[in-house]
Amino acid sequence: MLGQVVVFAAAFAVAALGTYFAARLGRRLGLVDVPGGRRTHTGAVPRIGGLGLFAGFFLTALVLYLSGTFRPEHRLPLSGILFGTAFVALFGLADDRFEFKAAPQFAAQFIAAAIAIATTVYIQQVTLPLIYPQPFPFPWYVTYPLTVLWVVGMMNTVNFLDGLDGLAAGVGAIAAALFAVHSIRLQQYEVALYSLALTGACLGFLLFNFHPARAFLGSAGAMTLGYTLATLSILAPARVATALLVMAIPIADTGFQMFDRWRRGESPTHGDRGHLHYRLMDLGLSQRQIVVGYWTFCGVFGALALFISAPLYKLIAIGALVLIVAGLLALLSRRQRRLAADRAAASNSLPH
Repeated sequence: MLGQVVVFAAAFAVAALGTYFAARLGRRLGLVDVPGGRRTHTGAVPRIGGLGLFAGFFLTALVLYLSGTFRPEHRLPLSGILFGTAFVALFGLADDRFEFKAAPQFAAQFIAAAIAIATTVYIQQVTLPLIYPQPFPFPWYVTYPLTVLWVVGMMNTVNFLDGLDGLAAGVGAIAAALFAVHSIRLQQYEVALYSLALTGACLGFLLFNFHPARAFLGSAGAMTLGYTLATLSILAPARVATALLVMAIPIADTGFQMFDRWRRGESPTHGDRGHLHYRLMDLGLSQRQIVVGYWTFCGVFGALALFISAPLYKLIAIGALVLIVAGLLALLSRRQRRLAADRAAASNSLPH
């Protein structure tokens, strides 16, 4: 118990200190975001604050790894998580500086997924309720693409989720904390320490990211958080289900928006204000109300994975939440189009 507290506190302190210095460096180098477009904050805010989150997790996890705090079977997977995290953080920092287009970003995400697979961090089996009630092992030609989809999808989900102050980091902290609890329940105490390191790093960063934010995650932070959540969720059985329940709202939101953009003939990767959190802001809710609401729903549904043992019920909970989010987004999209049509009609009816 003492070791868990020490790991959490160390990651929290390193992340808080790292974010402070990263924000100062961002201002000095001009790596800041200014209001405009989807951004509604005030003033110039450093966009490389996510380096603090990276430092909090990576340095704490590296000390754990070098001190031999892992089971023998986890040596290679943990090395892949550390190496992959360093890779995505460095690429993300370059993206924060040069603002790459979608193709280089996807290439880096596929390389990160390949690092995970090469170090045996992949989804090896799954339980299919009503079909295969026992864990069903996948052949490699299913395992590898599924893992790539999971890792790349999680990084993009976190990136799209990072639209309001504290939203992505808070959801990430909730997911990592639930990973830790799940590992402890499975008596995988060493693995739990790495999840606690990520929890502490997210909360240390949140000191500077909760509204009004003094630092943003940026690509370095978003890619770090997405990659670590994806890979840590694979290390112990049933944690992918936990991640799905925690991230069901942002995953459903991301999937709906990509489909909706494709349907309208736009690029699925093009950012806009169609995401659920932006639509809720347009309805008049404050950033803090939306963020705390997200945290609450993600925490409650993530906790269901700890209390629901039957895979079928977990699948039902995930499906129900996805349908609710998709239905809500469809209603809000229809409302937005109707309001736009009414404004256009009113404008055309004015005398010229």
